[in-house]
This record gives sequence, C-alpha cells and structure tokens, in this order.
Amino acid sequence: METTRATIVDVEAPFDGPEPAAVWLRAAGEAELAEGLTVLNRALHAYRIAIADPRARGVRRRDALVARLGYGAGEQVADGLWTDARELIDPGPRRRRSRVPAAQARLAALLTGRQVAPACEELTLRARLDLDEGRDREAALQVRIALDAALAELPAEPAAAALRARLDELRGLHAGIAAAAQHALDGPMPALDREVVAFALARLEAVLRARAATLAER
Repeated sequence: METTRATIVDVEAPFDGPEPAAVWLRAAGEAELAEGLTVLNRALHAYRIAIADPRARGVRRRDALVARLGYGAGEQVADGLWTDARELIDPGPRRRRSRVPAAQARLAALLTGRQVAPACEELTLRARLDLDEGRDREAALQVRIALDAALAELPAEPAAAALRARLDELRGLHAGIAAAAQHALDGPMPALDREVVAFALARLEAVLRARAATLAER
C-alpha cells in the first residue's frame, strides 16, 4: 500500500510567540483538522485537473493513518517538522449503526445484479462532493444533469408509484435549477443560487434514499 504525507501550513495569522501557540494547540481539534483537509482537497482537485487524471481523488478524515496538529517556526513547518504537536484520535465513522446492514444489503443486490444503480445516483454523489468542497458552479451543473436523469429514469421504475409525490416535488424544482445552471455557465453564481442548488440536491438525495428503502422492502 502506498502512503504519503501532507502538511498544511496556515500563514495568515502567525502566533506572537510560543505561549499563544501552546494555548491554541491545547484547544485545537477536529474542526481545525477539517479546515486543513478542505485546503488539501482543494489542492488535490487542482492537481487532478492539471494532470487530467479522473481517478485522482481527495481524501477523507478516515483515510488518514495519522493526523497531527502542531506549530513551529517557518523553516520547521516547511520541512514538515514541529516545535510541538499532538496526534488526534480518529473519532470513527459518524454514520448511524442502523444504516450499515441496509448499505450491506444494497451492496450485495448491486453486485449480484438484483438491483441496478440509475445514472442519477452517481451524478448526485458528484454534485454533493462539488457542493461540499465549494465548487458551486460545478455543483449547479451536476445537479441539473442529475435532476434531468432522475426525472427520466425513476418514473419508469417499479418503485415509481411510492415516489410519485417526491418526483412531483423534483419537477417543481427543475426551473430553478435550470436557471442556476445557466448562471453557472455565465460566471460566478449569486448566493441565492447556491441555496437553490443545495435545497434541490438535498431533496434529490431524499428521493434516492426513499427509492433504496422501497426496493429493500420488495
């Protein structure tokens, strides 16, 4: 297995001395680590585009073998060293335990061909990643195509009757998403468009969860 080390250095607000730095380190935790991961994933996304490799991906908290927070002088941190640091213990997956058996059953159904994943599921996952990592324009475009795919695929499925009201809601969101996607093509998106995209994506995810639950009952 190949591993690598990444060091994220925050140079915007340097400490006045070792005492404030030590105070910060005692209080710092998962929130500061999450900020570092956001910066790292932004860099990895740029790298993915620069080398034109669709398989290059970002990292999650649980991907880290070791995670540390620390402080040091400029030359130290540039070389990945510290004056002082501490290791963070991985809090573990936050996914509810009750969802694990359902996910395992769904995986088995997909691998054996008893279920087929519609294209809108993968497109929705891509949209969620873009939105969560601050790529609002890409998220708007992904939600538009994911919504189009869902409205084309899901009404023809056996579970469609149970999803009728939810699908009607998605149809009602289509015009707003189409407008947001057009704005994304034109340039930076207004904040209101991001809210429209985030809401529509959440509703689309809810439909897909309901679909999975309906299929599991059959």
